[in-house]
Amino acid sequence: MTAKIVIGLDGTEAGERAIAFAKDLAGRIDGSELLVVYVIEWSPFTFQTPEENAQRHKRREEEIETAMSRVVTPAVESLKAAGFSAHGVVRHGDVAETLNAITVENNGSQIVVGRSSADGFTKRIFGSATQNLVMHADVPVTVVK
Repeated sequence: MTAKIVIGLDGTEAGERAIAFAKDLAGRIDGSELLVVYVIEWSPFTFQTPEENAQRHKRREEEIETAMSRVVTPAVESLKAAGFSAHGVVRHGDVAETLNAITVENNGSQIVVGRSSADGFTKRIFGSATQNLVMHADVPVTVVK
C-alpha cells in the first residue's frame, strides 16, 4: 500500500510535532510520499489601485520565497535526509481550503497538522483553520498535540 501524506506547517513547534508524527506514519507504509505544505493566509477580497495590486503581487512572491526558504525547504531536506520521499508547496489562501485543495490536487490520502496552543496570529490562523479543516477535508485529518 502506498500513501501520500500531507503535512501542514505553520512555522511553529506544532509543525515539528506534525512532521514527527508523519515520519512515523510514513515509516510504517511502504512507498509513502510526504508533501510539506505551508499556506499563507491571504484574502483576495480587497479593493486597491493598479499600483497597489502590483505591490501586493510583489509582496506575495516575497512571502512565498520566505516561507519556502525558512520553513518548507528545511523540512523537506530533513525528511529526505531521513530517507523519505518528500517535496514542498507554499501557497496563499484560506488555510483550511487551500490545504485541502492541495491535498486533493496531489492525490493525498491523509493530512497531518499540529495543534498550536499559541496566542495571537498563530492561534487565529491555525486554531480556527484546524477546526475548519477537520470538518470539511476530503481526506482524514490527524491533529497532533
